[in-house]
Amino acid sequence: MITTQSIADIRAQVKAWRLKGETVAFVPTMGNLHLGHITLVKEAKQRADHVVASIFVNPMQFGQNEDLDAYPRTLANDQAALVNAGAELLFTPTPEIIYPKGMDAQTFVEVPSISNELCGASRPGHFRGVATVVCKLFNIVQPDIAVFGQKDFQQLLVIRTMVADLSMPIEILGVETIREDSGLAMSSRNGYLTAEQKAQASQIKRSLDKMATSLQSGLALDAVISQAQIELADAGFKHDYLDIRNTNNFAIANSEDTELVILVAAYMGTTRLIDNLVVKLTR
Repeated sequence: MITTQSIADIRAQVKAWRLKGETVAFVPTMGNLHLGHITLVKEAKQRADHVVASIFVNPMQFGQNEDLDAYPRTLANDQAALVNAGAELLFTPTPEIIYPKGMDAQTFVEVPSISNELCGASRPGHFRGVATVVCKLFNIVQPDIAVFGQKDFQQLLVIRTMVADLSMPIEILGVETIREDSGLAMSSRNGYLTAEQKAQASQIKRSLDKMATSLQSGLALDAVISQAQIELADAGFKHDYLDIRNTNNFAIANSEDTELVILVAAYMGTTRLIDNLVVKLTR
């Protein structure tokens, strides 16, 4: 696997593949890779001739008092995992390469409406940072396919909307959330949890499953949400948000909707965890 910080190197290699009529899949990450990331790379390998990955801890998507400096950097381990998964080209830029004029002078991309709700409301400017860096990475790599995890459901929707709105010729593939044996969604932030907190955090998936069952039995949306909020609080979580949305347009769900996504963000100690579950109802 080639590892480079050079935009020119990335473009030259991708151009060489394209001249041979070969396709390229891209997996952008912030590093500190776990099985969820590796699953994305393996899926990308199934979908294209070549896989490009990136590792960039994007300062633009971190807010004040968030964990930018503490975010784990594990490049050597990440490189080994990417090689084993089938990646052939790794882009590891610095902030100076991505934002040469500094972030304050950087042209940005912002997806309206959905960027300001839920995670966007809790983390102002977060999705502007996500959309901007992903747009830049797409322009650098110019992939045929880009692969993301569905654990970050709102992020996936933001990226799909950006790609559609800006007429980017890229297929966006979402891959099902990979979970630990307890049901806890795999995340780089799980490493901040103590063993006891990790055991408590598995309540998120149990609550999501129970919410899905309640929705399928016809229980009112507000009642389903209230019941789960109590369960999560009893498990030691500090509430951020818990909501049910229409999966197609991200509108707040109503009693007529049949394609739903339950989205949750909550703090276990100082660690903010997110998860979601897609639910299809039959009427």
